[in-house]
Amino acid sequence: MIHHSQIIKDIDLDSVSLRSKNYFYLHLVSNALGLPVYLPLMIAKGNKEGPVLGLTAAVHGDEVNGTQTIQRLFEELEVDDLKGTIIAIPIVNIPAYEEVQRKYTDGEDLNRIMPGKENGSESAVYAHRFVQKIVSHFNYLLDLHTASDGRINSYYIRANLKKPITRRLAELQDADIIVHNTPSDGTLRGTASEMGIPAITIEVGNPNTFQKKMIKSGMVGIYNVMSHLEMTRDTIETDNRDTVVCSKSYWIYTDAGGLLTVYPELTQKIKKGDLIAIIRDVFGNIIKEYYAPEDGIVIGKSKSPANKTGGRILHLGIIDRNGIFS
Repeated sequence: MIHHSQIIKDIDLDSVSLRSKNYFYLHLVSNALGLPVYLPLMIAKGNKEGPVLGLTAAVHGDEVNGTQTIQRLFEELEVDDLKGTIIAIPIVNIPAYEEVQRKYTDGEDLNRIMPGKENGSESAVYAHRFVQKIVSHFNYLLDLHTASDGRINSYYIRANLKKPITRRLAELQDADIIVHNTPSDGTLRGTASEMGIPAITIEVGNPNTFQKKMIKSGMVGIYNVMSHLEMTRDTIETDNRDTVVCSKSYWIYTDAGGLLTVYPELTQKIKKGDLIAIIRDVFGNIIKEYYAPEDGIVIGKSKSPANKTGGRILHLGIIDRNGIFS
């Protein structure tokens, strides 16, 4: 089916018909030729008014698993059975996506400068207009990400588990791991939270690729949220995995350069003192061995052998053994 897309400058939800799927190009900024940079926008409106659920993907230009998650959701969506509205942006960071890179074309990480500035740098203005023109319409936000280049991720969630609503949104994803993480300044999730919009970050696998299992998991999580918000009558599908809840997490870094081998697998539980990585020189001689500083679970890891001093080894989650967040 060919969808006809309309060019718009602002979202007017009142003009969107009930029981419809709509595809727009929103003029957000202009390029150096003075030509519009259009943001793809998908709006599904159900048979009656209800919550507005925001779905965003590719805030980093190389994180496209979430893009196909949104595409497939809209393919399957039955608007006759939907209550409320879904606003989905399959690619947020258009300039970075076009260059097949993570950061905005001025070198800024778009997910560290939200909510941007009305009169600022290229990326700051882009972020500001995105928040003002789009995020302001959301009642809830699911922000889909992946690992960055050279690294791989488990299917995990970052959420403020001290808030019941965001904790519930996280649990509904049926993920491998949930990490308690209060919204950091500059993130889309943090900005939404400051605007009173419950938001979680969903890490759906690896960069620059479509992973079918990850995409399917992401879709199930979105459907679960829609059911919880009474936007659909679907049954909530959870308890398929033994989700591990972490009270915090952090990256372990190298202090030497060389060829890196990381031993633990994703979601593997490791003990303090376990050998987690070695670095070899160009001749294959071992320069340094790295050991786990404490017990935890592997959330993500480096997969690139080329590792400079200060490179990342693995993302260690500290399991919430006291049940504070579970």
